[in-house]
Amino acid sequence: MPKVMEKLVGTDDPTTLEVSLFGQELLENPVLNKGSAFPESERHEFGLLGLLPFHPSTIEEQLARTYENYRRKETDLERYIFLVSLQDRNETLFYRLVQEHITEMMPVIYTPTVGLGCQRYSHVFRRPRGLFISYPHRNEIDRILDNAPTEDIAVIVVTDGERILGLGDLGVGGMGIPVGKLSLYTLCAGIHPAKTLPILLDVGTNNQELLNDPLYLGWRHERLRGQEYDDFVEAFVRAVMRKFPNVILQWEDFSKNNAPRLLERYRDRLCTFNDDIQGTGAVTLAGLLAAMQALQSKLSEQHIVILGAGSSAIGISDQIVAAMVGEGISTAQARARIWLLDSQGLVHAGRTDLQREPTKQKYAQPAELLADWTPTTTGRFMLEDVVKHVRPSVLIGTSAQPGAFTESVVRQMAQHVERPIIFPLSNPTSKSEAVPSDLLEWTDGRALIATGSPFKEVVYQTRTFRFGQCNNAFIFPGVGLGVLASGARHVTNEMFVAAARELSTFSPALQDLTAPLYPKLEIVRDVSRRVALAVGLEAQRAGLAEETTLEELDRRIAVQMWEPNYVAYKRKPV
Repeated sequence: MPKVMEKLVGTDDPTTLEVSLFGQELLENPVLNKGSAFPESERHEFGLLGLLPFHPSTIEEQLARTYENYRRKETDLERYIFLVSLQDRNETLFYRLVQEHITEMMPVIYTPTVGLGCQRYSHVFRRPRGLFISYPHRNEIDRILDNAPTEDIAVIVVTDGERILGLGDLGVGGMGIPVGKLSLYTLCAGIHPAKTLPILLDVGTNNQELLNDPLYLGWRHERLRGQEYDDFVEAFVRAVMRKFPNVILQWEDFSKNNAPRLLERYRDRLCTFNDDIQGTGAVTLAGLLAAMQALQSKLSEQHIVILGAGSSAIGISDQIVAAMVGEGISTAQARARIWLLDSQGLVHAGRTDLQREPTKQKYAQPAELLADWTPTTTGRFMLEDVVKHVRPSVLIGTSAQPGAFTESVVRQMAQHVERPIIFPLSNPTSKSEAVPSDLLEWTDGRALIATGSPFKEVVYQTRTFRFGQCNNAFIFPGVGLGVLASGARHVTNEMFVAAARELSTFSPALQDLTAPLYPKLEIVRDVSRRVALAVGLEAQRAGLAEETTLEELDRRIAVQMWEPNYVAYKRKPV
């Protein structure tokens, strides 16, 4: 496909577009294709006569036809394949369709269904999207980046496929995550799809099922480790900085061993962030801040237990600490209010296995605090022990252990706090630490609940409860939009705290405690615009972006937000 360097965004009135493609090439370009909606005049001008049925459709007719076909699909995987195929044919129609049915379709294009799409990637593969940078091609990364569909790339999302959602190592199948994340940049914040680029770093896989699969599309090799891995990532980052010096690089679904150290290594070298760490932390913080405001309490007064101590949990903890410090306590005091558990139980200073995990060490509780505790027969302090002794007011799950929040644990928590705040965040749905209906039952309807995957409303004792999804889509698209609009040179944790505070103001629970802690997806564009403004202002305050008036920053944000509507085409002079 030839590169089309049309300026699709960035002007105040993009109602007409000069297009250089002609005939079948135009129909096969998903960014420019209108399908049956090409008007008669453009069919003559661009050599499309006879290539389309006679009747020029309106976009409303296309939407009706496409939605009718979508509803005929019988499984979520079939719906996922249908929507991805539509995206590959006609991006404007895809985004317009999903925008009009966002609550219904977001769980299909992203969590939880994207996880199944990643698992079945090599079996449902239709058409490549993005760039695959495989280790055997490590000396050709510049050449691969030159093959990007366009050169005006503003946002890259990259994964190595090792820790896809709660599903583990999916190798090349992990490409579904960058594709899905970038779709949300466009859907939720209006970043034009031609400005986005998904990338998969194929460094092999340790998933034996994939290695034995004759249809597996990735590099059939055990996963790369150590210095070879680090050198490969370094070569990739350097090539990105040469080719796209002003791009936002988002790291996605890297392992807990790689995610924090890669973020630390590169955060000051280019404009980059890790959504699993910072985005998850910020969206979780927003839910907690909303709960605090609804309960007229302070975050710095809470005792918080987090089951799971991977990169997501560390990101959540770091954002909570930043917010607590903002309320006037010290960093040490804030960390003391957070109790992390990993697969070996409570993270505490008496454990000798934490020496190589500095991100956990900073949250290790002093051993002397546990002197009166009775450990299990294995010498560990597990979740039920911690809940019994700490009496937390907040319980968060990032463990990918379904059912880990047991009835005994939740009832124990509910004995000591009037309004338990419980966030089972692991996704997809099959990995959730608890389901909302059980949590309401075990807390007599008192719990404030947010989940990582979408759950249906629950009727409990005549009251109807709806549950907000702690969805990163409320945060990272707006952060990216704010960075692009402000021209920020780096992404900081303070920007994510600003984003979280802004998101918390949209919580329906501020008016009704039976309402969700997070807003409806239907207003996500409004949320993203406000988040972007907060992020841009923080970038200016930190000296990372040019100072402007509030009105000018808001105007720049608006200019960046593409709407999925067809525009008129005219032939580009040769």
